[in-house]
Amino acid sequence: MPAQHLIMIGHAALDRVYRVDAFPREPTKVRAIEAIEVGGGMAANAAVAASRLGAKAELWSRVGDDNAAAIIKAGLKAERVDIRSIESFEETRSSTSAIIVDDQGERLVVSMRDATMPTGTSWLPLERISQADAVVADLRWLEATRVAFQHARKSGVATILDAELGAREVLPEILELADYAIFSASALRELIKDGDDAARVAAALEYGPRYVGVTLGRDGYLWAEADGARGFQPAFAVDAVDTTGAGDAFHGAFAVAVSQGHDRATCARRAAAVAALKCTRLGSRAGLPTTPELEAFLAVRG
Repeated sequence: MPAQHLIMIGHAALDRVYRVDAFPREPTKVRAIEAIEVGGGMAANAAVAASRLGAKAELWSRVGDDNAAAIIKAGLKAERVDIRSIESFEETRSSTSAIIVDDQGERLVVSMRDATMPTGTSWLPLERISQADAVVADLRWLEATRVAFQHARKSGVATILDAELGAREVLPEILELADYAIFSASALRELIKDGDDAARVAAALEYGPRYVGVTLGRDGYLWAEADGARGFQPAFAVDAVDTTGAGDAFHGAFAVAVSQGHDRATCARRAAAVAALKCTRLGSRAGLPTTPELEAFLAVRG
């Protein structure tokens, strides 16, 4: 089977991750057990997850003209992600995050994004979308997500939306263009206030996607399709070190599985396994598995 060609659109960042014993109850000084600097960002992490699984992943994103941008690009290039369509803009700063992780693997994220970053899309190579198997986008660069999804719809290319918190006022418009919409629990609950999560997933289908799912962390993954199909994937139990980027890993792995033609239950199972493995290492990328590592993990889990 030829490698899947996936286009990821959205956020790329530089993460500085600090592991501590526990979050302090009040402002104080805390000594880190471990600290790393690693590339991050939702679309960028999804691209790395897909690349580790053997896909041909390219990232369309924006960074500043600074040292962080050089580190971001180098990290992606080392993961065999196509970075030709990452644009550096003068007099802007790349997104950065400080991430504090406790001994349970839970994290506190403090992020910085430059509000002056240009939002235009005229330089994007939209003609490449027709050659892709899927387009995956987050909500951090709405103009690019909108135009790419519109182009993908015309070209018959699958669109997968990472529906995280933010951009609630335009989310219905983007959902109309998404074939697959995978929400974080907080984003789904922000969009649809009433009912349990299963009811919210069903309600989100009314916005237009043919498939809606929600990641629930250790409580698993719920999904539903417009044709009436429903499913639930339990989370895989692992010794969690850091949950940062688990949702990004899920999206990247889900896109690969969809492009490979797996049924929906298998797509959910493979994506959940990749997300679980990611959580076993510090940072958003170290734990991402290759395909042989994923297959070995699933074989053991039955």
